[in-house]
Amino acid sequence: MSYFNLVSKFKPTGDQPQAIEKLVAGLNSGAKHQTLLGVTGSGKTFTIANVIEKIQKPTLVISHNKTLAAQLYQEFKEFFPENSVHYFVSYYDYYQPEAYMPTTDTYIEKDAKINEVIDALRHASTASLLSRKDVIIIASVSCIYGLGSPEEYEKVSINLKVGERISQKDLLKKLVMLQYTRNPLDPRQGHFRTRENTVEIYLPSAEEIISIEIEKNIISSIKKRNASLDSKFLILDSTHIFPAKHFVTPQAKLGLAVENIRQELKERLAELKRQGKILEAARLKQRTEFDLETLVSAGYVNGIENYSRHLDFRKSGTAPFTLLDYFHHACGVPDFLTIIDESHATLPQFRGMYQGDASRKQTLIDYGFRLPSARDNRPLKFEEFNKKIGQTIYMSATPADYELKLSAHHVAEQLVRPTGILDPEIEIRPTKNQMKDVVREVEKRVAKKERSLVLTLTKRLAEDIADYLTEEKIKAEYLHSEVKTFERTEILKKLRTGEHDVLVGINLLREGLDLPEVSFIAILDADKEGFLRNKTTLLQIIGRAARHTDGKVVLYADHITGSIRGAFEETDRRRKTQREYNKRNNITPQHIKKEIRKSLLEELKKDENGSFLPPGPKEEAIKELERQMKKAAKNMDFESAAKIRDRIKILQKTI
Repeated sequence: MSYFNLVSKFKPTGDQPQAIEKLVAGLNSGAKHQTLLGVTGSGKTFTIANVIEKIQKPTLVISHNKTLAAQLYQEFKEFFPENSVHYFVSYYDYYQPEAYMPTTDTYIEKDAKINEVIDALRHASTASLLSRKDVIIIASVSCIYGLGSPEEYEKVSINLKVGERISQKDLLKKLVMLQYTRNPLDPRQGHFRTRENTVEIYLPSAEEIISIEIEKNIISSIKKRNASLDSKFLILDSTHIFPAKHFVTPQAKLGLAVENIRQELKERLAELKRQGKILEAARLKQRTEFDLETLVSAGYVNGIENYSRHLDFRKSGTAPFTLLDYFHHACGVPDFLTIIDESHATLPQFRGMYQGDASRKQTLIDYGFRLPSARDNRPLKFEEFNKKIGQTIYMSATPADYELKLSAHHVAEQLVRPTGILDPEIEIRPTKNQMKDVVREVEKRVAKKERSLVLTLTKRLAEDIADYLTEEKIKAEYLHSEVKTFERTEILKKLRTGEHDVLVGINLLREGLDLPEVSFIAILDADKEGFLRNKTTLLQIIGRAARHTDGKVVLYADHITGSIRGAFEETDRRRKTQREYNKRNNITPQHIKKEIRKSLLEELKKDENGSFLPPGPKEEAIKELERQMKKAAKNMDFESAAKIRDRIKILQKTI
């Protein structure tokens, strides 16, 4: 049976057919590791989409940053409109981890702002994995962090059928145990409300609302509709309700988990007292007992992930459950395909994540802020990650020796672009008066309605240069890691539409971004040898101008480093191969014309804060929000009314 159906008006061309054939043959022969070495603009994503269609397996695509993951998510949704394509990244807009600095006796409490939209997308991912076969998930490296047991997540979920005997009171009790919140006024994802004999459940995926009607303690009807107000109900015979949070323990097991935590607390307190750490023991006792009281009464507590080993009934030192385990649980062990996008950057991130987390946790444990079991709430170790992934394709224009060695004879090269465009020309210029030179080059592109990128070394410098270019009457904006997830895709869209002429950044403008309008790139301080200016990074930056027939890259440097020389030599090699292919096949390079998609915010119908909007024109959305605000105020729920008021103000600014 065919689950995945690729939809595209294009057919594989250039190097794509042979790359697809080689990768599919490798997968069919059981090859565990393969590499797709594809230059920027050669259509690596399209190649992988063709591989997925031919292999017909659920697929996990991992990217090293949220911006690139968002772009891939939109591309795969276009390629597979009939299938279940999802976006799974860290749901924090802001995250300050819990930490303690002994030298200054400073405790830093965990501080985070969860983006409810991204949280909904994560729930949609796991729910689809456990209920469908045609799933593609685009994830960031956050997919190797603890997520709760998929087995328990599925086990505690509830099946409801028409004709089933259940009282409204019992249904509400079950929803509360699944961490749903009662909200009669302004329900959102993970909420429910009652209306006479009807219970409305707002699924945590934020995609659908389930309506359950109960008469004389029997379910008389089940309906579902999309979250938009104007959608119509669809009649169902049954439905499956998954938990509102990923860390959920069945009530029958919660008591045992709590007792295990109490036993660990008892043993740890005795150990701290033997060491003479009276303050640490008192601190740990107070904090843990408070958490346990909250956990018993509410079934959930902030920081519940620190007790995940006990709630999952795992042994000490064992790997946490992650998104990879949801694939295992749904697909078998491990009958799914893994794609590591921009592998030269993604794999090093995986390697470094465990040690940094372990060091911070150990300090918290030593000074009585957390139980020793908290160290088992962690990202996967690199060797654990490698054991959990299925057949894997590493994808990069600059794969590292690690991937190439693992892939051995299974390396598919894709150096030729379907458009015939060559790698961009490269030029080196001195750093003296470099900003004046950048302004002249950018102005030339503005006159031709083309776009530019400027790459620098620090966030502060990126912001200052953007301000400088703005003073020079150039429409400039900066982009770095402190810009919120959804704002990044909005900024990139504005560059493509011409609202911005130039973007200034550090490394978010490096790998994978698809910007066909960019014809000029300035690399400042190109001779500052290091991570941001090594051969791999320079080649990745150069690749951003490889989608334009007039692409040009200027490196501002006062001497030639080994990395600059290596980037020049590899670019020359690729240009030679591309030129020969064009000559042999009588191809004239053509500029890429790519439709400008809606930004992720527009596609998901959210406002700038990531809140869900009512459907229809913005004026109608405001009226609906005003109605909700007045109702909340009338019921003296002033906190909800204030939140809705703030959403209205934001929406009014966009009209």
